[in-house]
Amino acid sequence: MAKGALHAAQGKISKRILRQIVDDYPISIRVLVETAKDAAPLCTREMMMSMMITRRNLAKLGFGIGAGALLARNALAQTPAFFRIGTGGTAGTYYPVGGLLANAISNPPQLVLTAQASNGSVANINSIASGALESGFSQADVAYWAYTGTGLFDGKGKMEDLRLLANLYPESIHLVAAKSANIKSVADLKGKRVSLDEPGSGTLVDARIILEAWGIKESDVKADFLKPNQAAEKMRDGGMDAFFFVGGYPTSAITELAATGGGIDIIPLAGPEAEALLKKYTFFAADEIPANTYKNVGAVKTLAVGAQWVTSAKVPDAVVYEIAKALCSDKTRAALDAGHAKGKFIRKETVLAGAGIPVHAGAAKFYKEAGLLKA
Repeated sequence: MAKGALHAAQGKISKRILRQIVDDYPISIRVLVETAKDAAPLCTREMMMSMMITRRNLAKLGFGIGAGALLARNALAQTPAFFRIGTGGTAGTYYPVGGLLANAISNPPQLVLTAQASNGSVANINSIASGALESGFSQADVAYWAYTGTGLFDGKGKMEDLRLLANLYPESIHLVAAKSANIKSVADLKGKRVSLDEPGSGTLVDARIILEAWGIKESDVKADFLKPNQAAEKMRDGGMDAFFFVGGYPTSAITELAATGGGIDIIPLAGPEAEALLKKYTFFAADEIPANTYKNVGAVKTLAVGAQWVTSAKVPDAVVYEIAKALCSDKTRAALDAGHAKGKFIRKETVLAGAGIPVHAGAAKFYKEAGLLKA
């Protein structure tokens, strides 16, 4: 980048942020540019631009010929904060909900949230710990294990900087079976082709817990490790008997499979085995998937865990405060109600439900102001 360009941008956007934008490209963001009277013709007053920022686009926007043309006197009121949200696979629930939250909460140029597809809970937490993400969605059980260094994270050390930003909604455990496979209970999975979800996902953890509770070893099934959409496609083609998925209903991969495949069953997770799990693991809750959530599937009793939005204690309090405040705003409420079936379950009244890890100090400050957390 030209030395003069950096000098012209001084006080408007830091070298660190410019370097982050360049090094992390491409980042899909919306940028609001408010220009002064002497701004170049490239930037009209209160101009909204949607773009992919890359080295080439930075040059096109004038960083190579003088950043003053883009970053005019009032272009950026303060250094922008970029806040990434690790979600899950594109066919699940985390990804669309993450996109909804990013769009509703972003306040460019001061605060820009982006939702990124990922391998799910475990991968998100590892990325937060490494600094590759500022935040991510996780099942409540996985977050607890990571913070305490137990369960899945036994022997890997405690992730003591992990913090809760907000509890979101209940995630139902789906055990989806092809009607042709004649699977009526978890016990019927023996000898069947079963996808337990991909490595690094919270679903894989819960699938193994459920198999064990019903007395089934992983070696008793023909195990595969696929994303839900891949497992659904394989089932549609006759190559998969059953697969696990943990997420808010309805999820697109299962909805499409039920509508276009040869018919599906959702296998109940109930009875003495489920009761034992509820006693052993406090993060599980009894749940029910309503009738007709998926085509020709009746009401099914199952188990659920909380979907939580987690972050790091290293993220500045001021940034997390603004995000928590925006999450509970009327604007975000309207976007969630209109955008996704699970959006209606994300409510300020339950924002701290099932908290198994400490609340981030920035979020806690707002929740106390809002009367959601005792001072």
